[in-house]
Amino acid sequence: MLTSLQVRNFAIVDEVEVDFEAGMTVLTGETGAGKSILVDALALVLGERGSAGLVREGTERADISAQFDVRKLEHAREWLIEQALDSDDDCVLRRVIGADGRSRAFVNGTATNLQGLKQLGELLLDIHGQHFHQSLARRDVQRELLDHFGGLTEQARKTAVTFDDWQTLAEELRELENSNSDKAARLELLEFQIRELDGLDASDGELEALQHEREKLLNSGRIADGLANALQQIYEAEQQNAHQLLARAQQTLEPLVEFDTRLATARGLLAEAVIQVAEAADQLQRCAEDLDADPARREWVEDRLDAIKTIARKHKLEPTELATLRVRLGAELESLQNIEQRGAELASKTQQAAEKFRDAAAILGKGRQKAAKKLAQNVTNAMADLGMPGGVFEVRLSARADDAARAYGMEDVEYLISANPGQSPQPLAKIASGGELSRMSLAIQVIVSDGSSIPTMIFDEVDSGVGGGIAEMVGRRLGELANSRQVLCVTHLPQVASQAHHHLRVNKLTDGKSTRTTVSVLQNGERVEELARMLGGVEITGRTREHAAEMLERAGNKSKKKKKRAAKRA
Repeated sequence: MLTSLQVRNFAIVDEVEVDFEAGMTVLTGETGAGKSILVDALALVLGERGSAGLVREGTERADISAQFDVRKLEHAREWLIEQALDSDDDCVLRRVIGADGRSRAFVNGTATNLQGLKQLGELLLDIHGQHFHQSLARRDVQRELLDHFGGLTEQARKTAVTFDDWQTLAEELRELENSNSDKAARLELLEFQIRELDGLDASDGELEALQHEREKLLNSGRIADGLANALQQIYEAEQQNAHQLLARAQQTLEPLVEFDTRLATARGLLAEAVIQVAEAADQLQRCAEDLDADPARREWVEDRLDAIKTIARKHKLEPTELATLRVRLGAELESLQNIEQRGAELASKTQQAAEKFRDAAAILGKGRQKAAKKLAQNVTNAMADLGMPGGVFEVRLSARADDAARAYGMEDVEYLISANPGQSPQPLAKIASGGELSRMSLAIQVIVSDGSSIPTMIFDEVDSGVGGGIAEMVGRRLGELANSRQVLCVTHLPQVASQAHHHLRVNKLTDGKSTRTTVSVLQNGERVEELARMLGGVEITGRTREHAAEMLERAGNKSKKKKKRAAKRA
């Protein structure tokens, strides 16, 4: 049950805090005072999308908090526990929207996302808007209402999941069958490409080695000249070379060491240098001997590199990616070779998924048949109270063929109405009278809500288009609904307002510079004045006040009689 609502800097609301009680509460006030703004604020705190335009002009953020008593709400408590958001007996939902459009959501002080806020909100409160009768003509809305009335929402969700699973597998099977038609050509191509790659037999690192060898062969003359020159300078020149000079320097120092022992180090280094120069000369000699300038070898290297690059270009790859390509083509070849087995397995899974969907849809269909009869009877009974005596309401279920199945099941749902005796039922969408459509919409909403487990219902000007005695019947039905749950109703009709247990008046105040909204709780005399205003307009007469007081007294007496009958039944 909703226990309180705090709204700050939202639309024209400066700051409002409202406490709510069990039973039926009406919100009344002049047009434009902000009655529906409070409903919009509740919708926002329950997960509806918001924007910067909702923030009161001149302020940084809109801040909305709603507190609910969840002691008797098993599903809501389970959700809170699963999300580790439970907090004793109360649950506080909060929504903050900045002037920059950024939004934050909280449950019991812990940040959450809009999806979580919406999931919880659907367990706490249901809002019926003033334009609902416009969407009631849509078949998808009619179907969802029937499922809601019959307690079939979860079964409908399960059916949709099984349908999606079935369609996913069916699409995979179709793709497999389409690919199977090109299987032979693809197999032939894959086998050729794999033979070509295997024939190339390019090993890891081969490309880099070939490129290095190619550079070496291209520069073999330059390398040979350099080797010969270096050998001459360090070892082979007859008159003077590095080896000879180092050896002579070593010999020169040899007899001098006994006079200056420090020369021993220099002599040792020269000795090592003589050895290293000799080793370097030996290495250069071997390199010169190994140098291959054979034109045939060079041609072979060029051909090998060209072969690798040609195949890489054919596959639009870098030469280094050929090894990965071979693995991928091999895997695809193996997959195609096993396509028949995979096709049989996928066909079996698809069939099983289809059967699972049909089973779920059958359960849903049976539930809809039962709910359709009950809803049709209940709405037909309510039509007399709403000024359509002799009218008939019908819920038609039309079976769909297997190949025309949809996520919502195996039948289409359509509401039909005969507003007058002797008329054949016509689709709700074809009702010419806006008043009749409004009354039908209201009857359906109240009846569907009566079968709902949601503890709080909000009706936002859903009584538009009705008046007089019918309006009083509407108020009574809402009052009856409030015997088992909390009902909040925004209304312009005194006949509806008189039936409420609690009455809130929404006021719009302006000082010429700014406008703000306030909410006040009306007691006995104040309720009479408000009903008189709603009855008589600008000038309120004594007779109007008497009429208002009589309406309240009559509604109060009816309420007492209902309580006595309920006590006797108990």
